Amino acid sequence: MSGPRHRTAVTRLCATIVVMAAGVGVPAGAADTWPVKPLRFIVPQAPGAQNDVQARLIAPRLAERLRQPVVVDNRPGAGGALGFEIAAQAPNDGYTLVLGSISTLAVIPMMPAKPRYDGLRDFQPVTLISTSPYVLVVHPTLPARSVAEFVALAKSPRAPLAYASSGNATGVHLTTELFSLTAGIRLLHVPYKGAAPATVDLLAGQVPAMFNNVIPAAPHVKSGRLRALAVTSVQRSPAFPDAPTIAESGYPGFESGSWQGIVTRAGATATVVTRLHGDIVGILQTPEVRDPIVAQGNTVVADRPPEFAAFIRSERVKWETVIKAAGVTGE
Repeated sequence: MSGPRHRTAVTRLCATIVVMAAGVGVPAGAADTWPVKPLRFIVPQAPGAQNDVQARLIAPRLAERLRQPVVVDNRPGAGGALGFEIAAQAPNDGYTLVLGSISTLAVIPMMPAKPRYDGLRDFQPVTLISTSPYVLVVHPTLPARSVAEFVALAKSPRAPLAYASSGNATGVHLTTELFSLTAGIRLLHVPYKGAAPATVDLLAGQVPAMFNNVIPAAPHVKSGRLRALAVTSVQRSPAFPDAPTIAESGYPGFESGSWQGIVTRAGATATVVTRLHGDIVGILQTPEVRDPIVAQGNTVVADRPPEFAAFIRSERVKWETVIKAAGVTGE
C-alpha cells in the first residue's frame, strides 16, 4: 500500500502508539487524571467554629487549584469523633478530606472507650495547618498574679480550686490535667459544653480559672475582666507579650496547645497525597489565608505528610500518659 492511504494508516498507527505510550506506567489517580469529580471536606465541628473557619478559607481556593468543587460538610458530634467515623467509611481515593485536631487525632483514639476509627490506621496525614497555645486566665477576685501564686493557692488547705473547660477530654481539659500533674496539684474540673459557656461563667466568677484559647481571652484580659498568668507555648504569645510561658514560670519543658490538620483516607495513592499537600501548602502561604489564621492566634505550620504523622504519634504518646495518670474517661 502506498500513497495517501498508506500515509493515513501510518499517521493513525503513530498516534495510537503515542497515546498508549502516554499511559504506560501512570498509576490510577495520577496528577493528570485526578481529580475528576468533586471533593468532600468533612469538618467535625459546627459551622462558625474556629476549625470551620480555617476549612472555609482553604476549600474554595483548593477548588480553584484542582478545578473541581470542594464541598465543606459539617458533621459535629461526639467531640468530633462522629465526623471521623463517617469519613472512615469513605473510599480511599483522596476525594474525602477531614479536618483533624488534637481531640480527634490524638486524644479520642487514646481514651479507654475507643472510637470506631483510628487516626493513623484509617487516615493518611496531608499537612498540619496550624498550632495555637492556651493561656491560663483567672478571675480578678482570685488572689494569684503568677503561676507560682496560683500553685500555692491550689496547695493551700482551702477548698479545691476549680477550673472550667470546654468539655471532658478536650485539649483544654487535658492541658489542665497535664499542668496539675507537672505542678503536683489537684484541681476541681468543671466541664462545659464548649468554650463559650465556660468563658461566660469564668467572667461571672462562677469558676475562678481556665486554660483558654488566646484570641477569645485577649479582649477580656485587656479590659481587666480576666488576668493572664501564663501561656502554654514554648515562646511567648504575641497576644500576651507580658505573660510568661509555663516553662518560664518554673516548669521547664512544659508545652501544650490546640492544633488543626488535614488528613485523607489511608490508601490514597502517593501521587494524590502529594498533589493535595502541594496545593494546600501553597494556599496556606498566601496572605489571604495565612493572615486570617494568624489573626486567630495561630502559627501556620504547613509541614510534610511524614512530619505530620510523626507529630500525631508524639501527641498520642503524650496525651495517653496524661489520660492514664489523671484517670480521664469519656463522657
